Amino acid sequence: MSAKGSELKRVKQSRKANARNKHYKSMLKNAIKAVEEASSENKQDQYKKAVSVIDKVSSKGVIHKNKASRKKSRLSRVINK
Repeated sequence: MSAKGSELKRVKQSRKANARNKHYKSMLKNAIKAVEEASSENKQDQYKKAVSVIDKVSSKGVIHKNKASRKKSRLSRVINK
């Protein structure tokens, strides 16, 4: 790759966005894991926090809104068991 100014800028931007997206995906996974591993009296509270995180990640454009909806639905199934 040649070292043109616009190409270097694009690489910097994509690395920055990649790091940001990685952070949000990690938050998402941790929130979901917390719901699945929570005790029965804490599950509802953890579910509310996880839904909030899922909505936040979806609004940032890190995951698609349909994927967010699917994750919330699957989490609610875990809670209702």
